[in-house]
Amino acid sequence: MTDSPTRILLADDHALVRRGVRLILDAEPDLTVVAEADDGAEAVARAREHRPDLAVLDIAMPRLTGLQAARELSRCCPETRILILTMYDNEQYFFEALGAGASGYVLKSVADRDLVEACRATMRGEPFLYPGAVDALIRDHLDRGREGGTGSSRTLTDREEEILKLVAEGHTSQQIADLLVISPKTVERHRANVLQKLGLKDRLELTRYAIRVGLIEP
Repeated sequence: MTDSPTRILLADDHALVRRGVRLILDAEPDLTVVAEADDGAEAVARAREHRPDLAVLDIAMPRLTGLQAARELSRCCPETRILILTMYDNEQYFFEALGAGASGYVLKSVADRDLVEACRATMRGEPFLYPGAVDALIRDHLDRGREGGTGSSRTLTDREEEILKLVAEGHTSQQIADLLVISPKTVERHRANVLQKLGLKDRLELTRYAIRVGLIEP
C-alpha cells in the first residue's frame, strides 16, 4: 500500500447514492474522494482537472453514460483506472464495461461489502468481478471457442452510439446535428447504419435497445 491515499473521482447522477458511496470510501485511510460528478460529461471534465488515480462510474447517467465516459477517460486520462458501480446485474453491460477500459464491475446492492476491496484490487492492477460476472466470462469463452472465436461485443462506433443515445432521448436529426456540429444528412446516415447493424426498424425499437444496453434510463 502506498503512503498517500488513492485519489478517487465518483460519478453518479443521484446525490444520495454519491453521499452513501463517499461515506464508505472516505472511512478508509487509504482511499479519498477528491471530486464528484453527476453525469458522464462532467466526470470526464473532472478527471481532466483532478487527474484522479481511480474513477468510480455509474452506468446510466445523462449526457454521457458511464460506459461512454469510461471510453473517453481511457483515451484522455490513461493513468486513471476505472471501476463501474452499477445496479445492473447484466452480462451485456459487464462486457461493454470491460471493452470500455474498466478494471472492475461492482453491484450497488453489495457496495458496502465489495466496493472498498474492488478499489484496492483495481489499484493493484487486478480485475475485480462479481461472482455472476465470472460465470459470464467462462460462458463467453466457451461460446467463442464453439464459434471459432468470431463475434464482437460491440458493433457500433462511438459516434453511432452517441447518435443512438440522442435519438432514443427524443432529439430530432436537426437537433442532433446542432449538438454534434455535423450536418443533418450525416446524422441520418449514421442513424441508418445503426438501424442496419442492430437489425432494428424504427425509433421505438432503437429506444428499447438503448434502454436495454444502459444508454438511457427507462
